[in-house]
Amino acid sequence: MGSHESKSSGGGRSDPDVTVTLNAIRRIFRLLRLSSSATEKAYGVSLAQLFVLHELASGGPFSLAMLAARTATDPSSVSVVVARLVERGFAERGVAADDARRAEVEITPSGRELLKKTPVPAQQRLIAAIALQPRAERQALAASLTAIVTAMGEGESEAPMFFEEEHARGRRKKKVVDR
Repeated sequence: MGSHESKSSGGGRSDPDVTVTLNAIRRIFRLLRLSSSATEKAYGVSLAQLFVLHELASGGPFSLAMLAARTATDPSSVSVVVARLVERGFAERGVAADDARRAEVEITPSGRELLKKTPVPAQQRLIAAIALQPRAERQALAASLTAIVTAMGEGESEAPMFFEEEHARGRRKKKVVDR
């Protein structure tokens, strides 16, 4: 057995349910990957940034916690994306009108102009498709995927926004190389 194989690597190969499940995951991943690449190439922003901009445009201003809830992620992940949007002038940070201790984020006119040119982010389509499922099916899907991730040894790892971790790593590497 090669070093990259595990004892259970052959299990499930003849199980049609495993094949159907993997094909569905592959299709979702492909859609997100292609959407991410096309978004970055055409508009110069990551798919995660576009997703956050869409959420900011739908209401706001939002606290980071509210924005994290709206994007189904955690505040630290959304904070990284917001920082990039602020840096590019597509969003701005401010202080909440009702509580000077709370920071808020809102979309800028430049961010709204960008959104006029862009398609609906793939994440929003994925969230909408999941939300259409009956509650019992959503709960079963969440439990199954969580069990799979845990069985793969990733149950406690951070879950950044789609492709944002790789995007951030690529930027950091370039900065280090350029020095």
